[in-house]
Amino acid sequence: MTSVTLKSPAISVSLPEGFTEEQLLSFSPFNSWLKTLSNSLSLQHSNPKHPFHKDPYALRSIAVQSYDLFGGKHVGFLKIQAHVTNSAGESLPGAVFLRGPSVGMLVILIPEDAQNAEEERYVILTIQPRIPAGSLAFAELPAGMVDDSDEGKFAGTAAREIYEELGIEIPASELVCLSDLAAAADNDRKSTADGEEEGLPSAMYPSAGGCDEYIRIYMHERRVPRDTLKEWTGKLTGLRDHGEKITLKLVPMHDLWREGLRDAKALTALALWEGLRREGKLQSKL
Repeated sequence: MTSVTLKSPAISVSLPEGFTEEQLLSFSPFNSWLKTLSNSLSLQHSNPKHPFHKDPYALRSIAVQSYDLFGGKHVGFLKIQAHVTNSAGESLPGAVFLRGPSVGMLVILIPEDAQNAEEERYVILTIQPRIPAGSLAFAELPAGMVDDSDEGKFAGTAAREIYEELGIEIPASELVCLSDLAAAADNDRKSTADGEEEGLPSAMYPSAGGCDEYIRIYMHERRVPRDTLKEWTGKLTGLRDHGEKITLKLVPMHDLWREGLRDAKALTALALWEGLRREGKLQSKL
């Protein structure tokens, strides 16, 4: 273990053998997490109504416990322990798995000859191995990580993942961000959520108790020939040379809550889609 002191904020960070300060600071999820946490901690002092205002918590130190490299050189995942306490010696849970943001895609298909689109919407799910879940056939919405080169280009990442996983080419400009629409609908009511004050993104956090990952949900709806639906059902896709073994599954929209019950992305997308339609914020163009 080696120890370094960051300049802003001035925090002591212990690093495992073989891992450098340069690698740490080049990992944008770490920088984003530290910036967001520092901002949230500062609110304790500036806001007299903050629940921790009388005895604010502070980030005392950080220990990098382990790391994974992608391609043998780029940091992909970090496991850290943040030491956060107040003057009374009370601590907050600080075990964090850092991996950065992702995107999830709700792709809705409607047969061209459908008489009632409301009754014949189909959603594409991917079936693939997810070893962390102990599964070789996990059903979920198409999704992908946003790497450093894509930071801030979430729609572009979504479009790329749709092409790689589904084989469908969709311009990023034709994707609708349900997460942004939901945030805008909240702003219309002129309400300010605590998360907004802290600078949290408009996105879903699937495991906020242990991971920094947040997922922005995108949607695309299109009409296709009915034969295409049959062709895509059971189709093998994905970047096979990258270890992706993906099988497509089309499910009726009204069954998504059941078919995607284990997938936080699917349940979030469905809730956003239904809520936005209910409030008139999302209109079908088909």
